[in-house]
Amino acid sequence: MAKPFHLGWFTNFTQGDWTNPVSQGTGNWDGKFFVEMAQAMERACFDYIMLEDTLMVSEAYGGDAAATLRHALQVPKHDPIPLAAMIAAQTSKLGVVATMSTMAWPPFMLARVSSTLDSISSGRFGWNIVTSGEDIAAQNFGMDKLPPREARYAMADEYVDVVCKLFDSWEEGAVVKDRASGTYADHTKVHAINYEGQFFKVRGPLNTVRSPQGKPVFVQAGGSPRGRAFAARHADSIIAVGNGVEGMKKYRDDVRQHAVKAGRNPDDIKVLFLVYPFLGETDEEARARHQRMINEPAFIEAALAAVGTVTDIDFSKFPLDEPLPPLTTNGEQGSLDKFAQWGSGKTLRQLAQERFDAGIPLIGSPETVADAMAEAMEAIGGDGFLISTPFQRISRRTITEVCEGLVPALQRRGLVRKEYTKTLLRDTLREF
Repeated sequence: MAKPFHLGWFTNFTQGDWTNPVSQGTGNWDGKFFVEMAQAMERACFDYIMLEDTLMVSEAYGGDAAATLRHALQVPKHDPIPLAAMIAAQTSKLGVVATMSTMAWPPFMLARVSSTLDSISSGRFGWNIVTSGEDIAAQNFGMDKLPPREARYAMADEYVDVVCKLFDSWEEGAVVKDRASGTYADHTKVHAINYEGQFFKVRGPLNTVRSPQGKPVFVQAGGSPRGRAFAARHADSIIAVGNGVEGMKKYRDDVRQHAVKAGRNPDDIKVLFLVYPFLGETDEEARARHQRMINEPAFIEAALAAVGTVTDIDFSKFPLDEPLPPLTTNGEQGSLDKFAQWGSGKTLRQLAQERFDAGIPLIGSPETVADAMAEAMEAIGGDGFLISTPFQRISRRTITEVCEGLVPALQRRGLVRKEYTKTLLRDTLREF
């Protein structure tokens, strides 16, 4: 029997399931749909909602933005930080994780807004650490192209070091609010950091108080060997690409070994695997709906354009009914490896149809999918799953199927929590 595991939901501030005949998508752009979604997740006792982000309009597919805009792939996409504040203010237990790029945010500003959001949420905020993997995004910030991946991670290591020192620039107990002496904060417990490294120079201290968690929960997706080492050194939770039970177990075991080498307790790092459950009232209904979706020509093009946005590869150049040749990227190599399934002999069309297949059977009724998740997690060893949907298109129907269908099925099996027992997000993640 699998031990209890964690659940998150991977999404972003986009239009939602605008193509579905029974959905009007997320409606307008006021964020209220996502607040309602987060409240449903809180009722289902999810660990956190993860708000992904990118900083460009991709032209990877076909050399222009036509497919990206036609299918609303990662664009339009609004900034996750104001949405994170809205969700935090209208929930009380659910963790709220937002993506911010080390390329785009100066360390001081990121530390400041993270500390603010952790205070607004009473200790439930998390930062999803990304270095950004697209040259076209770099061009929005005055660069011609991104540095190589190894250089980006070296910069990110220093970046995290800087922001951690900024978070600690206010000691615990610095705010005394002593009315008798007229002292709000003890100046001996607030320190400049005077950081000067290879890439960053920051004086400090923060001008925000120390937040409830001291520093937010750190979330990161590390696919390459260098990325795994980075995640194992810094992350409280890791976003991992599902690649079959054997591949998922191998990935988790590798990250845990990296954590030990970094002097950390591997149990403090929760590896959550991205999965795309496709639910119906019966297995037959779910399979039929799924087949209709993946055989649509628009789905094939959208899937290829979508993976192109994160790998920076133009898949329109390759024949649909032939296998992919060997490829490398300065973008997300882990996502490319998962998509291409090197050595499988599958055609590009088949790979597109399986774009949102984590390698475990998650198509069926809530009971069927819950059993499959339990079996997979028992074999992998932990730590949980990040629910997502193709192209992050979400409808109220999908939210209901997951939060009121799948999660109760998992709860009946004793596999996910039925109530929150902790206040801080980091403690929620380490509860089991």
